[in-house]
Amino acid sequence: MNKKKQQSEQTKKRVADAAKALFVQKGFKATSIDDIVQATGSSAGNIYYHFKSKEGLFLYLIDEWDREWEQKWREREHLYPSAVEKLYGMAEQLVRDNLNHPLTKAADEFFTQSEKSGDIEERLAEMVAGYLKFNRKLLQQGVDSGEFGAIDVERQAILLDSLIFGVSQHSRKKSQEEALVLYRSAIDLFLYGIARPSAQS
Repeated sequence: MNKKKQQSEQTKKRVADAAKALFVQKGFKATSIDDIVQATGSSAGNIYYHFKSKEGLFLYLIDEWDREWEQKWREREHLYPSAVEKLYGMAEQLVRDNLNHPLTKAADEFFTQSEKSGDIEERLAEMVAGYLKFNRKLLQQGVDSGEFGAIDVERQAILLDSLIFGVSQHSRKKSQEEALVLYRSAIDLFLYGIARPSAQS
């Protein structure tokens, strides 16, 4: 990396770190570009150059969060030898990470705002595609090992993502232990259903 690009990356990181502190303190909606300008000493033009918008800056932070989560998962995945155990392990990490992450409240604000530009919607779609890819890989491991039957991995990956997303919304005001119970119940439901075998015929 040449010196100019390195300096640009350092500036981008410095702005992102300062903005993160503001988002944590004030929330997404209440943090303005002017606030970020004052906190960083960078011009608004410089911030727009690196991130295009406040939403783009926040998505950069979400991307960082996702990368950190994936790194933690890679470090712990070996603790879960089967696909079933990996599902429960994933749910546990989601609880511990999402409920304790400093950006959780601001992220809730960001994702529930109604108006998003086309490029932000595109980046969100890419993010969801990444989550589905993670789910497909995990579920395919279960198929390959014989733990799961001949399931439609694509469809089940979407259902798993939808289930986890819904549970995450209902877990926000629960304690960590209550959230863990809810997430484990969700994985139970995903794996085993609720109907008795005789009721399925």
